Amino acid sequence: MLKMAQAGCDLIEIGIPFSDPIAEGPVIQEANLRSLSQGTTTDKVFALAKKVSHQVDIPLVFMTYLNVLFKYGYDRFLQKAVDSGISGVIIPDLPFEEKEELSSVADTYGVEVVSLIAPTSEDRIKKIASQAKGFIYTVSSLGVTGTRSEIKTDLESITNAVKQATDIPVAIGFGINTPEQAKKYSRIADGIIVGSAIVKIIAQYGADSPDRVYEYVKSMKDAIR
Repeated sequence: MLKMAQAGCDLIEIGIPFSDPIAEGPVIQEANLRSLSQGTTTDKVFALAKKVSHQVDIPLVFMTYLNVLFKYGYDRFLQKAVDSGISGVIIPDLPFEEKEELSSVADTYGVEVVSLIAPTSEDRIKKIASQAKGFIYTVSSLGVTGTRSEIKTDLESITNAVKQATDIPVAIGFGINTPEQAKKYSRIADGIIVGSAIVKIIAQYGADSPDRVYEYVKSMKDAIR
């Protein structure tokens, strides 16, 4: 993560592993299972986040599933998140209509629950965007996370609809993995989100991955400057 910050990341997403990551493709599913099988716990991720937060000056957010927070206890989880330097949480399986369950608690701790907008959100886009905090996570394609060679969604129209409803930043994720894609979609949105491509590098190179992650992230950042 330190290498990502050094390469120019503006925000780092830290995944808390979950046994049933329904929004994830094979790369991140396998990463979840590897992490859990090696004894990763929520408390260990809190400790990691706290260590990283003392070494970087960019926001850190958690990406995980609602059951992790529910089982841990919303108040207890969010207090530890704040103590660990976390600014927000991304919960893909939390429907907008039920978001208040978590956001009402998160607001008291100053933790932002990031809203996701999908290609199927349609007439709900403005409603979701108008109540969003932190940034909008725009899902580029139907399906799960994973690198994609082509994205066919009309992301410009979706982004325009979001921007009509809110002034907060809009970032596009799910599938973006090349500098060319980063350049293309950064012209539409305020940022791009990359997950699977980085996780794939880590899975492939293990202990030797930090420098390779640095070079990859730098190439993505250079493409959008």
